[in-house]
Amino acid sequence: MKKHKHEAELVKEAIRAGVEYGEKRGVVEFEATDSQHDKIEYIYRLLVHDKVIAPMPEEQVSQQSMRHRLAMWVARQLPKDHPLLK
Repeated sequence: MKKHKHEAELVKEAIRAGVEYGEKRGVVEFEATDSQHDKIEYIYRLLVHDKVIAPMPEEQVSQQSMRHRLAMWVARQLPKDHPLLK
């Protein structure tokens, strides 16, 4: 699993986009007190459920692997000339 140069920033963007996605679907309302860990897991499982991203085998699911998968998901959503992709 190759780590992207701006993976931390991509994860932040993925959380923002994932929260927006979940709330637009009407399936979740995140609170300010929700931890980043909880948001990452919920967004990952929601995107897998909606078949937006491919699931990982359950024994490979970890906080780090979910963060990476979400970072790669949001990287594909960004325009090719976006600063986080350089």
